[in-house]
Formats: sequence, C-alpha cells, structure tokens
Amino acid sequence: MRVEQVGKALYQSYWPVVLLGLLLLAPGLVSAQVLNKYSLEGEWKGPLPVPGGSLPIQVIVTELASGNRFAVLNVVPQRINRIPTAVAQKGDTVLFVAEEVGCRFVGVRTPDGRHLAGTWTQPGFKAPLTLEFIPPPPSAPKTFRFPPPYRVQEVSFRNETDKITLQGTLTIPAGQGPFPAVVLLSDWGPQNQDGQYGSYKLLGGLADHLTRRGIAVLRFHDRGVGQSGGRTELASPDDRTRDAQAALAFLRAHSLVDVQHTGLIGHGEGGNVALLAAARPLPPAFVVALAAAGLPGSDVLSVQPGLGQPPAVADTLLSRALRDQQQRAATIQQQVEKMRADGSNAAQIQIYLDQQYLRQKAEEKKRLDALAKAQRPVLEMVRQMPDDLAAQALVINMLREAHPNQPDSTYRAGAVRLTSPWTRSYLRFYPQRELEAVQCPVLLLHGTDDLLVNAAANLSALEKGLKGNRQLQVRRLDGLNHLFQAPITEWPLLDGQPSPVVASAALDAMRTWIQALVPSNKPTTAPEGRQGAKN
Repeated sequence: MRVEQVGKALYQSYWPVVLLGLLLLAPGLVSAQVLNKYSLEGEWKGPLPVPGGSLPIQVIVTELASGNRFAVLNVVPQRINRIPTAVAQKGDTVLFVAEEVGCRFVGVRTPDGRHLAGTWTQPGFKAPLTLEFIPPPPSAPKTFRFPPPYRVQEVSFRNETDKITLQGTLTIPAGQGPFPAVVLLSDWGPQNQDGQYGSYKLLGGLADHLTRRGIAVLRFHDRGVGQSGGRTELASPDDRTRDAQAALAFLRAHSLVDVQHTGLIGHGEGGNVALLAAARPLPPAFVVALAAAGLPGSDVLSVQPGLGQPPAVADTLLSRALRDQQQRAATIQQQVEKMRADGSNAAQIQIYLDQQYLRQKAEEKKRLDALAKAQRPVLEMVRQMPDDLAAQALVINMLREAHPNQPDSTYRAGAVRLTSPWTRSYLRFYPQRELEAVQCPVLLLHGTDDLLVNAAANLSALEKGLKGNRQLQVRRLDGLNHLFQAPITEWPLLDGQPSPVVASAALDAMRTWIQALVPSNKPTTAPEGRQGAKN
C-alpha cells in the first residue's frame, strides 16, 4: 500500500475535517501558549503494520524560536521524504498531520517520554502505531540535519581603541523582533567562537539553545583565532573587556536587537571580563558569569593542571581530568542502581552517596593542595622577575626538575607560556576590583564539581564583592564541572561513543533568568513560521 496513493486523491475533502478535528481536539494548540508543553524535538520512528508487512514511519520535529514546531514526515520505502507535518500537543496527547499526503497520527506520550502510543489514520486505512523517541545529537548550529529555524549571519566588528577587527557569528530568532540579545565571551586561552574543547562546543551549544528560544546571540573568535586580529597571549583581561564593549556596541546597533535588554554571558575568564564591562561606561543590561573566578589570579592559576606544559598537552590533561570525573560519577550511579536492585532502601543509598561525596571532596582537596604547592613557587618567581629571558631560564630548570625526561622543546614551550603577557597580567588580576560598581542584574552560575575554579571559594569571594548589588542571583549546580557538561550517563552516542552535551540545568537556568528580565508585555519570539539562513 502506498501512502500517497490514497492520501492525495482524497486530500481536498479530507483536510478540512482534519483541521476541524485538530481545533476541536486542542483549542489553541497551534499557539505558542500551550499548557503543559514539553519538548518533542528529535526523531520519532516506528513500524506501521500494513498488509504483507510494515512500513517505517519517521517524523523529525524541530522546536521553533516562536514556541511552535516544524516537522517533516519520511516513509523511505514509499519515497516520501521531508513532507511538511503540523504538530499539536495538549497534555500527553500529541497529533502529527501530514497535509500533503492526507495522513495523521494521534498518540499518547508514555510516562518516560520515550514513546508515543496511538493510531495512524489515512483515508481508507487505520492501524495502531507506536513511535519511539530518538533525541537529536549535540551539534553546533552549522551541523543540523536541516537549516536551523533562525537566521545565521557571519559578521565582523571593530575594537577601535586597540585597532583590532574580530570575526564571528550572529544568530537571530525568526520574526520581526526586536529580541533580547547576548554576547558570549570565552574562557582563557585561544578559543574559536564555539568555545570548543575537543568535540564539545560549550558556546556553540549555548548559542543554539538561546536563539531557538527567542534570544539573539553574538559569539566571536578570540584574538588571533580564525579571522580575528591580534594575539590571545598578549591580551589582558582589560584588553578583552574592550573587545566585549565593542561587541556590545555592534549588537546594539542591529535593527532586530532590543537595546534595553542586551547583555553578556561569559565563561571562566570571560565571566570576569563581563563583570568588568558591567562596571564601566555603557554597561550591559545584565551579566551571566559561568564559573568566574573570585580569588586572585595567582591563586586560580596555581591549581591549573598542566600549567607549565604546552597548550596541547595542558588541554589533554584537562580533558582527561574531566573525563575521569565523569567516569567516577557514572560508576557511583551504577553502584546506586545495583543497591536499589539488591533491595537497599533510600536511607542506605543516601549514606553511600554522602560517603562518596566526602571522599571525593577530601581527594580533591589533597590534589589541589599538592598542585598548588608544586606550582606556586614557579608562578611567584615569574611574578617577581620582569625580565622574560631570565625568568624563562629559571622556569626551564624548574620544569625539568618537576617533569624529567621531556624533550627540551616541551620545557621551552612551557617557559614561554608561563612568561607570556597574558600570564603576567593574570597573575596580577584581582577579580573583585570594580565589582562594587556593578549595578545591573547578575547571575552567577557554578558547577559544584568544577576542578579548575573551585565553586565554594570563588563564589563566596564574588558574592562578597557584589554584596551591594540588589539584583544578584547565585546558583550552584550540583554535579556539573567547569565546562557545565551533563553527567556522562546523559551523553548521547555518536559513532558508538558518548558525546558530551551542555547540561540542561545550566541552559534552563540562563534562559529563564534572562527571559524574566524582559517585560511580559514585550514579545521575545516571532509569530509562527520558519525563517532560516543558509550556513
């Protein structure tokens, strides 16, 4: 049986009935203001029983920035590909209607959200059908299966003070706007506009999430990366603050941006840069600081793994530490599941979790103390010796003693890194300076399992510096690391391997906080419709 053979023939008489049924089933479902609405984004697929066998039904759903949805229907054996499909939802009932082929599916969502169990209907044929949910893989905006439901513009802007041009990407929700907007600022080190660590793209994932939900986002390559001018290793936090101010000015000049609700989101050092910009003329409307430092720069640098190693080696050490942390969390979760299966009660499981937490904290403190003890002398020597060549000679000897049997090039690269203008400026950096001048709304987010910037010590210092800010909100996110990655148990599989994603707790915290700053009578999303841009 070919779906379109019966569907298209009866479409003219059938579709008005379908539309009427859609409106009677769930008045207002085509509006963005749907009660109990949850995400359906991803792939829904299952076998449709037909005489002589079955047909694979596939519906791919994308959440639009307007709050509505865009979907397509695929039935590959019947050569039905990318048929536009309307989506409606009320409570646990979901309706898919493929207008072009006269077909519809009404299903009820299972409690775990993994299946839709219901009925497939087309003229002259009806059959039970269960669709299984396959979540979308994590990806940057440029790698979706079809163009994202928002506009994508490659842009450049000028830091006139430092005579540097920076290049990046601006993503704007579909619709007329104006939209609230943010500039994303990366952590230290040369990073591209996606804030990329291996295959993980923190800023890229954040930009996609916010733009889909009605917030325009500008992200850009650091100095010396991509087509951006300048050199990262020469840029101090003050230099980066001027870059952030230039990005804000560029964004505010865009016709689709709400000038009154344009802010900064910074990760790590980028969070401190955002706070500095908020203390200066023409500040952002708000700041979100992710894992920003509160302690002096010398204290923060002393506990960084691979500090005296070349960037590639340091990044490898960081990736390994983060992966080990995720693996430990997964092992604990497996043990909890085993305890439940063996009949352990909630109190016994909580005792086990408390013991593991205290053990990990003790191990972490021991590791950080040992790391700081080994690295503080090197940093202090660099701080006190302004002559780079003399300092590098001493650093090479200290690194050779601490890490024997390495190539001489490794020691030289480490010494150059430790005496770079950026390192020297960060050793003198005091994150609390100028904080008392920050009067805009500020959201401080920090993961409790951050190995690089300890949440307890640094958040306490920032809170102290911002105590005069009446619009300060602080949140500690349990189990998240410095990169705000979801627990490894929640990573989707790509090519058979777990692929890290940004934790939904962090994404939701940022989005809801920003949207709460926008007056309720001011539209933040577009009318229904799909408006994209070529990548």
